[in-house]
Amino acid sequence: PVVDVQSDNLAELWPSMVLALRSSTFVAVDTVSRDGVGGGAGRCWSRGATDGMSLRSLHALLVQSENTYLCQVYNLTLLCTEDYVVEPQSVQFLVQHGFDFNKQYSQGIPYHKGNDKGNESQSLSVRTLFLELIRAKKPLILHNGLIDLVFLYQCFYAHLPESLGTFTADLSEMFPAGIYDTKYASEFETRFVASYLEYAYKKCKRENCKLRDSSGQHLLVEFCNYPADMSRYIDYRYCSLEEESHSAAGENKVPVCEKFSAYGWCPKGVNCPQSHNIDLIIDEDDKLWEKRKKRKHRWKHRKNMKVLAAAFQQESSGENTEQAQNGEEGPPRKQSCYEPAAAAELAEIAPNGEGKPVEESSMDMETETEAAGAAGKEKETRGPPSQGGTHRAGFDAFMTGYIMAYVWMLKQGKNTDTDAGPWLPDCHNKLYLSGKSVPLQIVKSLFSKSSKAHSEKIKLAWDSA
Repeated sequence: PVVDVQSDNLAELWPSMVLALRSSTFVAVDTVSRDGVGGGAGRCWSRGATDGMSLRSLHALLVQSENTYLCQVYNLTLLCTEDYVVEPQSVQFLVQHGFDFNKQYSQGIPYHKGNDKGNESQSLSVRTLFLELIRAKKPLILHNGLIDLVFLYQCFYAHLPESLGTFTADLSEMFPAGIYDTKYASEFETRFVASYLEYAYKKCKRENCKLRDSSGQHLLVEFCNYPADMSRYIDYRYCSLEEESHSAAGENKVPVCEKFSAYGWCPKGVNCPQSHNIDLIIDEDDKLWEKRKKRKHRWKHRKNMKVLAAAFQQESSGENTEQAQNGEEGPPRKQSCYEPAAAAELAEIAPNGEGKPVEESSMDMETETEAAGAAGKEKETRGPPSQGGTHRAGFDAFMTGYIMAYVWMLKQGKNTDTDAGPWLPDCHNKLYLSGKSVPLQIVKSLFSKSSKAHSEKIKLAWDSA
């Protein structure tokens, strides 16, 4: 259940939202901009990043308890009171993913960017709700969340500071329990081959189902039962926790779109003739990973059977590539799509000692034959492609929270005491940066100061608490 919060029911739902914030274990947030994508869209951070931009909606997932989580999902439909630019392609994307512009313009909760205007902190508004989030002192969870944080700060808090150092210093004081990025966790903690939101969510969900079936420690998710008089503004999303649709997806022989498989995005969108089905993508990745493991085992065996100086003197660069390919140096990559120009070749040692170059994304002859047969069959039947995509209002925040809960369970076991220190020290206050091997640290350095607007606003937050 996703509770739609609009201007006409904000006052009614306000007490339950504030209570949920204060009693939650952590809060997962996702924002949607006029671009039709989440805030972490890969732009560089700058004070002008939100110029001409309007947040469409804010999704918050509120969870609590041990490894059994009671999830409360709120979708806030917002309307910027200032002029902003609308791109036709972005509007089309939003409409395709279920965004209701009629509801936004008729029932959207008004907001403005920058500093407060008058005595806004005393009214029921998104700015006041954001202050309640700060007062709750809960860990804040985002996915690829740098631009999300820029949006949240600029639209509900204050004018953006002049420098990135000041911005991160402000954030470290605003969220003392820490900020966690599930994209960073997906790459550097769970080491998934892809880390876009829906892939990471379904991968965690699949691994969690395996733990459940083997009677291991696993994640349980529960939802609230809402009264009948709230049904008019509650929407339901199918989260597929039990993998019912997985077997059906596997029967579809439409080839996977490599660009969508690597990035979770395809420029052709719903018109792409290839499959965007995430379950099918994960199936193929798992098969490829098993082949790599077997190849790595054979490679190590042959290495031990031969004299290093004779067999590997000319293959040192290939050896380093093999190690990186198998996840021994940094997170694994889908290099065929991730960086086409730099698709590395592996030196697989044949039984006669000769090397055979194999690209990361190449298949063995048996698999190639199966793919050719599938392509031929697809030409004969020519059915619609298996399209994936669960991006909907409220669901992105649910996926973000689910990933964090799962990773936390794996790393912490039964220890759920958030007051004992950061629950994921390796991910604490680290934001994923696209194309970088190091994250952005959310810290207040010795050389940075908090902004004046933040100092005034944070004092207001605690004085009125």
